[in-house]
Amino acid sequence: MRHSRALKLLLKRGALVAAANWPAVLVQFVASTLFNALLAVPVAGGLVLVMLIAGAVPTDVLRMEYRQIIPALMGALVAQPLALAAFVGALALVAGGGSVLMFAVKAGTLTVLVAGERASTAIEEPPLRVATLVGANQFSIDRFADGVRHLFGRYLALGALLSVAYAVAVGAYAALVLGPPVLSSLDGTLLVTLASLWLIGCITLINFGYLLIQIVVAADDCALGDGVSRAARLLWSQSRPILGILGAILGLMLLSTAASVLATAALGLIAFVPFVGLAALPLQLVAWLLRGLVFQYISLAGAAAYLRLYRLTSSD
Repeated sequence: MRHSRALKLLLKRGALVAAANWPAVLVQFVASTLFNALLAVPVAGGLVLVMLIAGAVPTDVLRMEYRQIIPALMGALVAQPLALAAFVGALALVAGGGSVLMFAVKAGTLTVLVAGERASTAIEEPPLRVATLVGANQFSIDRFADGVRHLFGRYLALGALLSVAYAVAVGAYAALVLGPPVLSSLDGTLLVTLASLWLIGCITLINFGYLLIQIVVAADDCALGDGVSRAARLLWSQSRPILGILGAILGLMLLSTAASVLATAALGLIAFVPFVGLAALPLQLVAWLLRGLVFQYISLAGAAAYLRLYRLTSSD
């Protein structure tokens, strides 16, 4: 019961601190949306390039099953090394530039969260007053910009390590899927499924460690090496509450995703109704925007909860 209450208070405080600093949630949502939009440009260009190379008609590609489109497009690119190199180069350029933008935004948002968490009193204890929320709101353009200037170099170096970790995980996944079978008794489909689950787990753990290091570096204003060691000590000494916060955040993400899928499916049903179906597209756009905002809010609420736990641990 004591552990459950402590976890509940951590999550509640993180949610309230993130809500009080709602401009940081909005900034991170805009940056994430821009990053995804930038990534869509080379992907769409690659699709057009493949159609031109293969001489395919767009309507013929759209008639294919979704399971056949990606293999067909990748096969066409592999057959043309120059086109493949151009596509990979464009994708890497956009992904690299967008990642640098996200590192800068993360430096600013975490600086704001650190200030908000420190400024807030016992905000998680009832009764909740408006003045308490106002006191926890520490967002300002100057503070955000100072955080970007102060932490960007360290976050950029940490992002380079993150890219290496991603490359190792994806390389291992490709070796499992495309290389010789590890166990001859495993079916191909089962092997791909297990490898995909393994990759998802690895990416989740990598992102989790990456976030903890970011939080420690922002909270203590320490060097990157010190941040890694302090994050490791935090994970070792407070593994139970940290895993509890992680489980709650992942659960909320899954529930939000399920609600978004159900809403999209429901709106898709009315799209076939004359006149009424005209409202489906703007409603789907609103649902997509709400989903993105909710995801960013949940992630920042989790970061604020981790930050509170770290401050309590380091003050002992």
